[in-house]
Amino acid sequence: QVQLVESGGGLVQAGGSLRLSCAASGRTFSSYTMGWFRQAPGKEREFVGVISGSGASRSYADNVKGRFTISRDNAKNMVYLQMNSLKPEDTAVYYCAAAAGSYSIHDYNYDYWGQGTQVTVSS
Repeated sequence: QVQLVESGGGLVQAGGSLRLSCAASGRTFSSYTMGWFRQAPGKEREFVGVISGSGASRSYADNVKGRFTISRDNAKNMVYLQMNSLKPEDTAVYYCAAAAGSYSIHDYNYDYWGQGTQVTVSS
């Protein structure tokens, strides 16, 4: 079992930055692929970024590439999402998720989810 708790969301002006954190429980954190997803009101949940267990591989959605950076600290059981140059369309609830299986951008491959943290970007 893995429990995930996100933090760091809030209200920010367009062009600003936020850093989301996700704290994970469990002794085998480094064996999990970690992903960030988001869901805006009235829209389906979408992939944001993913990082492999070792941190060696990372992938991003096209609409955040170059602005968002995912990282992890396996010693602290933490994963982060640094969000820069935020846009109003980045407004959503952001979720971190853990996958015991393969490196994936698809939410159906993830086994554990946090409760989400709200990010609101004002224009």
